[in-house]
Amino acid sequence: MGRVPKSTILNRRKSRRETGPSEKAEPVRIDILRRKSTDDAPYWQSFLYTPESSSDTVAMALTGINSQENLRDVDGNPAEEIRWEKSCLQKKCGACAMVICGRPMLACDAFLSELKQPVRLEPLRKFPVVADLMVDRSVMFRNLKDMSAWLQQNAEPSEKKNLPAHEASRCIQCGCCLEVCPNFMPDSSFFGMAAMVPSARILTFSKTGKGEFQEEYRRHIYEGCGKSLACRNICPAGIDIEGLLVRSNAAAVWHRRAAKK
Repeated sequence: MGRVPKSTILNRRKSRRETGPSEKAEPVRIDILRRKSTDDAPYWQSFLYTPESSSDTVAMALTGINSQENLRDVDGNPAEEIRWEKSCLQKKCGACAMVICGRPMLACDAFLSELKQPVRLEPLRKFPVVADLMVDRSVMFRNLKDMSAWLQQNAEPSEKKNLPAHEASRCIQCGCCLEVCPNFMPDSSFFGMAAMVPSARILTFSKTGKGEFQEEYRRHIYEGCGKSLACRNICPAGIDIEGLLVRSNAAAVWHRRAAKK
């Protein structure tokens, strides 16, 4: 699905706030790629959901479908509750990330009125599927642990350092960037932008142990990144990934090489 311009989305959402709920819309067909467990074969199952307003999201649709007492699909067959992850539903936690109409998105930020129908929902493909739309994203956190991606001492804030550090802190570890990355695979030594963005904070503030972390950055991020920047426009938080990547590469690779000469 093509990306809807940000200005268009903001105008639509402003209009919703001003006009309030619209009349009940026509039912939306939602096709879901389901799987009972990790070892079971996937299958497609379709449901109907009637939005209450134009601001209804995929998260609201899944909640509404699961709230039915005797859940049935579009063909009238009995269906089990759809399994998916959620937490804040405010674009802060990343738990509800999934592939929506071919694009990794947060279910809480995917408005049905802005999606091509039927709406197709799939689990993220780069992670092991637990069940239905639930995946195991623990590899992202193991990668950060392997890199020791945390400060070893108190940070020293400054106007120059605060801006990039704040930008990096907005990462919600949803995994959408890894979904579109042609170089990332869960079992590879390249950890992707989900590790690069937190690393930018370490490289901004770290003093002691910086040499060791620079080496980890070079091995797990710099050497594996093909610079395709497929992740640039996919981040739900709108992080300036390209800017952080350029800054981090300079701090971890180019400045270090220059210091050795």
